[in-house]
Amino acid sequence: MLKLRGVEACYGSSQALFGVDLELADGSVTTLLGRNGMGKTTVVRSIMGMLPLRAGVIRLEGREIQRLPSYAIARLGIGLVPEGRRIFPNLTLRENLLVAAANYAGASEPYTMEHVLSIFPKLSDRLNHFGNQLSGGEQQMLAVARALMINPRVLILDEATEGLAPLIRAEIWRGLTILKEKGQTILVIDKNIDALLRIA
Repeated sequence: MLKLRGVEACYGSSQALFGVDLELADGSVTTLLGRNGMGKTTVVRSIMGMLPLRAGVIRLEGREIQRLPSYAIARLGIGLVPEGRRIFPNLTLRENLLVAAANYAGASEPYTMEHVLSIFPKLSDRLNHFGNQLSGGEQQMLAVARALMINPRVLILDEATEGLAPLIRAEIWRGLTILKEKGQTILVIDKNIDALLRIA
């Protein structure tokens, strides 16, 4: 599904990635583990076209994507839940979802608004609340739901549950388990090793 071969990337003159190889099989859940500063987010930024590669190839279903802009990579089917969520604070929860909605004609089980709300039912009561009125946990669930609205072939979560209360973390992992059972291809980064080992 998604393959990285020999990926190298730099921030200015400082090299951050050295020959990274990574492969996500269709329907798999894969995790990147490591301390802060080890390059996990840099891998994500490289996949999403936010950081030019010094060397290497990134392929999505056989197509090279490393020279494409981020919006084109998203249109090809890579949904990102970025570190820090980055929802639209001045849009309602409903509008945050609709702005990301993609044409899902031909998808066997498309992620409609009703579908993503069934995965994160706590969001249903907050549809008319603005993004900046949501709790941190609700914002994170919204960020995942919004990424699903593009009907991604690959879902990437960078620091999936960082800074969240235990009950909210459990909701996120429950939602990801539902996605795993559905056969969604997922790359997840988090510090909760026990939860990662259960799902990946």
